[in-house]
Amino acid sequence: MTPDQARHPAIRHQLALLRRLYRAITWLLLLGSLAILVMVFHAGPSLLGSMAPAELGELLRITVWLVAVLIPTVGIYSVVSQYAFWNGWLTGLPLPGDVFAAVNGNNPLSGDKPASQSGRCYLVYLDGIHQSERDHPPRVSLFLNALDARLPPNTVLLKGLHAYTVTPARLADDNGSSWFWRRLFAIHEHHPNRWMAFLSAFLVQANNVIKVGISSDRRYGPILNYELALKVCLSLSELGFTPGPEHNVVLLGYSGGAEMALGMAEYLRRLCRCPVGVITFCGVFGGNQLLHSVQRISTVIGSRDPVAAFGQVAYPGRSPLLPLSNWNRARSRGQVHRELIAGMKHNGLHGPFSDRFRDEVISRVLRCLALPAEAESGPRG
Repeated sequence: MTPDQARHPAIRHQLALLRRLYRAITWLLLLGSLAILVMVFHAGPSLLGSMAPAELGELLRITVWLVAVLIPTVGIYSVVSQYAFWNGWLTGLPLPGDVFAAVNGNNPLSGDKPASQSGRCYLVYLDGIHQSERDHPPRVSLFLNALDARLPPNTVLLKGLHAYTVTPARLADDNGSSWFWRRLFAIHEHHPNRWMAFLSAFLVQANNVIKVGISSDRRYGPILNYELALKVCLSLSELGFTPGPEHNVVLLGYSGGAEMALGMAEYLRRLCRCPVGVITFCGVFGGNQLLHSVQRISTVIGSRDPVAAFGQVAYPGRSPLLPLSNWNRARSRGQVHRELIAGMKHNGLHGPFSDRFRDEVISRVLRCLALPAEAESGPRG
C-alpha cells in the first residue's frame, strides 16, 4: 500500500475499526486474567503458602483456564497482524525497493569495524523463544561477545534482533498489545512470588512458540517469514550493507530461532541478492521451507538435548520415511552438515550458553562458518 492509498478516508476508517475491534476483544479476554494477576500481586509472596489445598487447586484450575484463553488469543492476534501487514496497515517496515535506498545514497559507516570494498560476511543471530527484549540475557550476551571476538576480520555480527515481532519494535512496544506485555513484564521482574514470575515468563514464551508455529506453516508462514526478512534487511542496512553477490549472509539460530532462520532464508537471499546460509545450534525447526537455494545448512546439536530431538518427531517432514520432503531433499543434495556435541543439553548448566559448553559451541559455529558452499563429506542431519 502506497502512502497516498493509506491517506484515503475509507482506508483510515477501516483501519480504525479494525484496531477498535481488536482492542475490545483483547480487553474482554484478558481483563479477567489481569484482575487475578493484580490480586495475587498485592497479596504478597505468602499467598500460596496460606491457601488450603482446595483453594490451591482452584487457583491452578483458573490458571489453566487463563492459559487456555490467552494462548489462542495470542495466536489469533498473530495471524491478524500478518493480514494487517500484508494489506499495508502496519508501519515500521519499508518497501522492498526502499530498504537499502538510504545506504546506496549516503553510504554510512558500517559500525565499529571499518568498511571494505571486498566481500563481507554478515552473521545474524536469532535468539530462542525465551527472548522478550532486544537485549539478550547475561549468558547469551557473554556467548555473543565471545563469538564476536573470535570472528574473522571480514565478518560482522548482527545481534539484538527480536525474531518474534513483525516490526523493528520490541514486544513491549507493539501497537496493539503493548499495554498487556508491559504489565506482564513488570510482574515477571518485580513480583516476589515465583509462581507468578513463572506464569508471566510462560505467557511470553507461549507467544514466541506460536510465532515459530506460524513460521513453519505453509499458509501463513510465508507472510511472517517475508516480514522477518525485511526486518533483517533493515538492520543490515544500518550496518552499511549493500546488496550484491560479493557479500554473504549467515543466519545463526538458537532453538526456535532456527525455524525463523530457515523460514526467511530464501526471501532474504532475494532481497539481499547474495548467498544466504543457515547455522543452527539446539535448533527446533520443521524443514519444510524453500531450501534448494540456501547456501549451506549446518546444525550443531547436543547428545542430551530432548527439545531438539522432539523437533524431529513433531515435524514429519524431517522423518527419513518421507524422502521427498524439502528437508530430506536438502540432505540428499549435500546441503546439510551436522555437528554433535557429547553431553550438551538444550539449556541450563549443561546448555550451549553455559561455561562448560560455551567455547565448544563457538568453535563448532566457527567451523561451520568456514565450510565452503559445495557439498562435502561428513555427517548429515
